Amino acid sequence: METRELRYFVAVAEELHFGRAAQRLAMAQPPLSRAIQQLERRLGVVLLHRSSRAITLTKAGSVLLREARFALEAVEAAERRTRRAAADRPGVVLATKAGASSELLSKLLDAYAAEPGAVAVEVMLCGPGQPESLLRNGRADVALLHRPYDTTAGFDTEDLHTEQQVVVLPAGHPLAGRPHMSMAEVNALTDLPLPRWPRPDGSYPDGPGPQVRDHTQLTQLIMLGRACAVMPESLRAQLRDDHAIVPVPDAPAVTTVIAWPPHSRSKAVADLVRTAIRL
Repeated sequence: METRELRYFVAVAEELHFGRAAQRLAMAQPPLSRAIQQLERRLGVVLLHRSSRAITLTKAGSVLLREARFALEAVEAAERRTRRAAADRPGVVLATKAGASSELLSKLLDAYAAEPGAVAVEVMLCGPGQPESLLRNGRADVALLHRPYDTTAGFDTEDLHTEQQVVVLPAGHPLAGRPHMSMAEVNALTDLPLPRWPRPDGSYPDGPGPQVRDHTQLTQLIMLGRACAVMPESLRAQLRDDHAIVPVPDAPAVTTVIAWPPHSRSKAVADLVRTAIRL
């Protein structure tokens, strides 16, 4: 399969409409339809169920959509990393979630800068789920990820730190003085629903909780009594006096990991990983 065909198929599979997909690809609809039909004939499978009313993905089409996204990301990553390697001033791009692992990140950057042969480290602070995506598409060379919230499949990783989680409530809430709470009790707080974070495609899951995009927005909603949140215990240092913290012993522990592509041969990435492990 060619990358051009994969891009065509992904556009149709995501739009589920040949006209919109053709517009997105800046091409006419007939050659797009023919390209998908040729792809199906060569693979020997039906990728799309077509009717006068709608287009739906077959089981094979769903598999190809998932695999095609990974394949196109890998191609884009190769392009970006190749260009970066040819830059006059080599460096490393590190992606991490804004507000997470701040103390670890500060120590890591200071310790690595003191290493002989250290190169410049560009830090990309981004929203939840984005560090993983930036690492997969080649915009980042290395990332700090957090299991179980981030997926580390396909990366080489080293565990750096594991911590328990707490629920953050508005100060003055009747449960703020509890010694601990269970996840069942947290989920039962109908007056303080858990927030809804965006999926990789930008859509939000259904639910009563408010839609949030970043940590600052979330903490303000908690302060206003519109939501609660379960988060790693280390984030308590970034909260204000108008927030209360209650441990949640049965919430899954959060492990901070440093991740990088398994095929990376960058000495700078290796040195940065070794520094992180030593810390």
